[in-house]
Amino acid sequence: MFSAFSNPVHLAQWWGPNGFTTTTHAFEFRPGGVWRFVMHGPDGRDYQNRITFDAIAAPERLVYRHGGADDVEPVEFGVTVTFADEGGKTRLTWHMLFPSVAKRDRVVREYGAAEGLKQTVGRLADHVARIAAVVKGVPDLVITRVYAAPRDLVFMLWTDPKHLAEWWGPRGFTNPVCEADARAGGAIRIHMRAPDSRTHRMTGIFDEVVPPERLVFTIVVPDENGQTLFQIRNTVLFENADGKTRLTLRVTVLMQTDAAAPYLAGMNEGWSQTLDRLAERVAAVRGG
Repeated sequence: MFSAFSNPVHLAQWWGPNGFTTTTHAFEFRPGGVWRFVMHGPDGRDYQNRITFDAIAAPERLVYRHGGADDVEPVEFGVTVTFADEGGKTRLTWHMLFPSVAKRDRVVREYGAAEGLKQTVGRLADHVARIAAVVKGVPDLVITRVYAAPRDLVFMLWTDPKHLAEWWGPRGFTNPVCEADARAGGAIRIHMRAPDSRTHRMTGIFDEVVPPERLVFTIVVPDENGQTLFQIRNTVLFENADGKTRLTLRVTVLMQTDAAAPYLAGMNEGWSQTLDRLAERVAAVRGG
């Protein structure tokens, strides 16, 4: 439970009321550190936010201040979150302290803070449940897409590192390092840079390369200390569909640690956004 508050990979998947998404621009999880983020409302409005961490006692207690700057929403309050172990379950208490009753009432009235917090905690419960299921075992992920291009072209976009770097990863990610030696036994190495400037590294090997029909590669994702978080095998099939390409991606988790759970829980959405970016790259290349 505590890690759901201490890792932006977790936070992006549950923070905020129903229908909201969150983009992190800076995250320093330490006393005095700042989490700078934007909450995107379902109506298209962006809410600029700033949190400053005051005290961190993992995995029992977290204290932070919200607001306090001119470039964020005019909402200031302090928060203490406690995590009590109850025989394998966790009792979470979220206490918000406002400077005055009037300021509390304004936030409740103008921002719907009371209902918003209830929905946020509900999303947290759903996220923790998903992670628990992931830890028990991850079924293969299978996604099929059709691209308006011949399979020779689509296959090339997967194997040419110049093109691969332009579309690999979810929206907002870039790839300052992208190397791919697309032959059996060849290496692949990609460093993805997230919108919050964190770098996510992966290395791997091409197991099978059969142009333009089949591509199989195994990748390892390490943590910040270089220890393996998880290992997956990607199998990509390219089928001719009347001049278009039917692409089928199968992702198989070969090895995982408990710390990999938030990454694996977001795997479906991450790959969906990545394949959307591939479609945009296909259109750009075909358009000259």
